[in-house]
Amino acid sequence: MTATQFGHPASGNGRRATGTGTGTAADVPPPITPGGEPTDRIFAEPVRRPADFAFDATTARVFDDMVSRSVPFYGEIQRMTTELAAHFAAPGSTLYDIGCSTGTTLAALEPWVDPSVRFVGYDNSPQMVERARRKLEGVPTARTREVHEVDVHQPFAIADASVTVMLFTLQFVRPLHRERVVRTIADGTRPDGVLILAEKVIERDTLFNRLFIEHYYAMKRRHGYTEMEIAQKREALENVLVPYHMEENAELLRRCGYTKVQEFFRWYNFAGVIAVK
Repeated sequence: MTATQFGHPASGNGRRATGTGTGTAADVPPPITPGGEPTDRIFAEPVRRPADFAFDATTARVFDDMVSRSVPFYGEIQRMTTELAAHFAAPGSTLYDIGCSTGTTLAALEPWVDPSVRFVGYDNSPQMVERARRKLEGVPTARTREVHEVDVHQPFAIADASVTVMLFTLQFVRPLHRERVVRTIADGTRPDGVLILAEKVIERDTLFNRLFIEHYYAMKRRHGYTEMEIAQKREALENVLVPYHMEENAELLRRCGYTKVQEFFRWYNFAGVIAVK
């Protein structure tokens, strides 16, 4: 980083990010790895055919453990998201986390973003919303902070956003609705505001697609998942998680009004992208 304070790097457009100023470079938090109990055992027992994956009460209960073991470098993605969001969050604006799940990202952002920035979390799972509210209750704040139950498959509102975060959320939006969702976000974003997107992706070349997935499953084995758990979750996600090619995501972002699109993270079939309006 070029600045002395985390959350305060100088931006290319002459604007500075607006963290609270309470942290120094030496205080940068380590990667966030929620993990812990209760452990994800959702697919540990054999079933004839797994039901479609759902963000219900069962998933919400073990979500922090699930995501920390299932998403490669999840803590580092969270940390990078915090840095990027702090860079672009403008005083007096709103920061949205769409698909906020249990509130991990909003909690991580709290110390580094100017307190005049309003935080709004959206999630379509009432159980996730409840857990996010409880997690955030344990993180003191002077800012306005809200978490709402919102299904982006239905019309929703974004207003005066300088930053919107979608970590592994767009991939669960039905393809028919994705352009409307991204356009709604872009239309509600300030000039020079950003969308920070992390997604599971697929490759156009089938050789690399198979290879990357193979190494992804190897990672899940290293994190304690059995072959049965991997297979049953894959089947449960088949009709729910629909990944795009990286090029498709970039084109979608540009088509909806973002002028700069840059990949900031890549691990085999997982990517992080920042798009500037």
